[in-house]
Amino acid sequence: MIITVFRSRLADGAAEEYGSTAGRMAELARTMPGFVSVKAFVADDGERCTIVEFESWEHHRAWAAHPDHRVAQERGREAFYATYDLKVAEVDRHSAFEAELA
Repeated sequence: MIITVFRSRLADGAAEEYGSTAGRMAELARTMPGFVSVKAFVADDGERCTIVEFESWEHHRAWAAHPDHRVAQERGREAFYATYDLKVAEVDRHSAFEAELA
């Protein structure tokens, strides 16, 4: 599994356009082959974190290169982000737990 961790802070006045674009990109990602999940969070201090998972490097690269995603990336650099930090990695280990509730 390939995981992307995208941390960012929005530029002043970017929230509305960013929100609609981010929503469209999340929906587009869900339609991509190999898509596993996407989650987005906002911390109390305003930092945003989006975590995206794909089954393989091939699927991740297809998402990264999708024409609509490329346009959104460029728009992000032009207008949405004051800062961002992107990390992409292959998962070496995964464990999960789910309690059985009565």
